[in-house]
Amino acid sequence: MRSDDVKKGVDRAPNRCLIYATGVSKTSLQKPFIGIASSYSDLVPGHIGMRDLERFIERGIEAGQGTPFIFGLPAICDGIAMGHSGMCYSLPSRELIADCVESVANAHKLDGIVFLTNCDKITPGMLMAAGRLNIPSIIVTAGPMMTGFYDGKRRSLVRDAFEAVGLYRARKINEKELEELEMSACPGAGSCQGLYTANTMSCLTEAMGMSIVGCATAPAVSSEKRRIAYESGQRIVALVNSQILPRRILTDDAFYNAIVMDMALGGSTNTVLHLPAIASECGKKLPLKLFDEISQKTPNIVKLEPAGDYYMEDLENAGGVSAVMSTLKTKLRDNPTVSGKRLSEIIKCGRVENQDVIRPLNKPYNKTGGIAILFGNLAPNGCVVKQSAVSVKALKFTGKARICESEESAMNLITLKKIKKGDVIVIRNEGPKGGPGMREMLSPTSAIVGMGLSDSVALITDGRFSGGTRGPCIGHISPEAVSGGAIGIIKDGEEITIDIPNRKLLVRLTDTEIKLRLAKKKPIEPKVKTGWLSRYARLVSSADTGAVLR
Repeated sequence: MRSDDVKKGVDRAPNRCLIYATGVSKTSLQKPFIGIASSYSDLVPGHIGMRDLERFIERGIEAGQGTPFIFGLPAICDGIAMGHSGMCYSLPSRELIADCVESVANAHKLDGIVFLTNCDKITPGMLMAAGRLNIPSIIVTAGPMMTGFYDGKRRSLVRDAFEAVGLYRARKINEKELEELEMSACPGAGSCQGLYTANTMSCLTEAMGMSIVGCATAPAVSSEKRRIAYESGQRIVALVNSQILPRRILTDDAFYNAIVMDMALGGSTNTVLHLPAIASECGKKLPLKLFDEISQKTPNIVKLEPAGDYYMEDLENAGGVSAVMSTLKTKLRDNPTVSGKRLSEIIKCGRVENQDVIRPLNKPYNKTGGIAILFGNLAPNGCVVKQSAVSVKALKFTGKARICESEESAMNLITLKKIKKGDVIVIRNEGPKGGPGMREMLSPTSAIVGMGLSDSVALITDGRFSGGTRGPCIGHISPEAVSGGAIGIIKDGEEITIDIPNRKLLVRLTDTEIKLRLAKKKPIEPKVKTGWLSRYARLVSSADTGAVLR
């Protein structure tokens, strides 16, 4: 066992002394040391229920004849960090989480790890750590939040709380209604209710075989989630004893399956950052074009909020991830999983309980997948759109550029009602380096929707969007402005064309004019010159390669 390095032999008497100081018995010292990497936090709704799950994972590890050790990891709530400078830290925290796990696991020579996670950057950060360390690992996602209820309708964070800001600005609701919505939309623990980044990553984690069946959709604080936590604790000891390692599960086929699932579900655009980053830690590459190739041949068979009117609780009741996979069985590749079963065995047991939540292949919501990758003179290295959340009439959009040098300047234009139909809001200097940290733009996109402009105003950015964004919103434009991207030289009033069916993003300029402007453009001063973010900005790669640290 790896843990023998800290607990066996005469020379390790001082090490054992310190281990005994934690309360470990002589009997427990002989068992595999299993870390529980927990991102519990009082600050994050998706994580406040983790103390309970930690107990059940511990019990499972003990039942499996392992010795559990809980250690903590940072967690940022994207919703709370949204719309201000705090969002600069969200994507970078993914790298910090992976580094923290590596540090603790290797310093203490853990034999295996149960990753207790939830929410947008925490789950991919932990998967990156699992791939990097390549020691037996299993993921437990803490589960989605149940919907709230107000005025006779189910409610959720994005469509109700975020978009309510735009409704209020447009005088479609009053201050009392706004307050009642914000009090009712999020009733308790769990990751936000729709198919935003957190829940998308939970579904893809299960589809890749890194969590046991049912984990992705089992609601937070449910008895089912407790049982999954317990079973995962038992299972990790078996993985250690058999030396079944993450890279044996995170194969090329696993990543292929994850992208197929992503497209079928209509998941968050942020997966186009996270899956390549996880693959990179496993020594693999996932080019942007692969996402589009798979999207072109994968029908969108699930339409949860923000694209549709269903929620994660509906997907759970319809059969969960295994039911979706059973529908996609001809498009998925067989692969091992942490459960000990192969994917083909899990697929056979999947059963669809509601054929409107999970539609058959011959009756999809859309014939192609939820995400599209666009290219053109504005994004020669690619950019991303959640096409499943764009109305048919907005799939092709031509309009005049309204230049904003930051998210804040865009919000000023929107809230002061200076945006009109036919405008293309251009938010630049918000990429991985320029942001730094590639802030999500949920506040401006939600305000646009709330004001009734989602089909008549477009938004493009070298930053990114929440999984809750809808409308013709194009993110991850690469190269970004500070790295010499064409988005940095567009001027107010210039014509921009978004053509999602034909995968194009173009500004009406000649190649010669673009080159001349870029040659004259002065370097952009970094926004942050001290601390962790300044180091991140110097080391981070482009969005089209996953925004990983080099």
